[in-house]
Amino acid sequence: MKKLSFLLFFILLSACNSNEISTTTYYLIRHAEKDRTVQTNSNPDLNSQGLLRADNWAKYFDSIALDAVYSSNYKRTLQTATPTAVKKGVAVQVYDTNSMYDALFQKATLGKTVLIVGHSNTTPAFVNLILAQEKYQSMNDNDNSSVYIVTIKGAKKISQILRVP
Repeated sequence: MKKLSFLLFFILLSACNSNEISTTTYYLIRHAEKDRTVQTNSNPDLNSQGLLRADNWAKYFDSIALDAVYSSNYKRTLQTATPTAVKKGVAVQVYDTNSMYDALFQKATLGKTVLIVGHSNTTPAFVNLILAQEKYQSMNDNDNSSVYIVTIKGAKKISQILRVP
């Protein structure tokens, strides 16, 4: 009888766990300050202030358990993402800005906490894709300190923007 009770308890516990709804959290930021000395350079590095901000982002994410770090394939976004990825012991994964938040990305990030580094136009667009609504406009070109946080639990999606000095 004890064995049967234990088996029944284990089956019920397993059934309850399989019905759990996972939580996915996305942190989306724009790259740090870029070098603007050569106006025709479409892929500039970060300037000295941007390198400091990239380190500041890594400090900001110290207490946040990130499972993955994604970046567009530009020097300034990769340089912004790298200090955080190094601290977290994960590789920076490159995403395609033309297929943001596709089915593969959704599957790969389901139930995870993820940092995504993009641009003044792609970051709010990415958030809008996640939310499935046009909630946010392009960022100001000098805004390097906002973080969009999107949390998904089941069908519920919430978002907020914080400023990080």
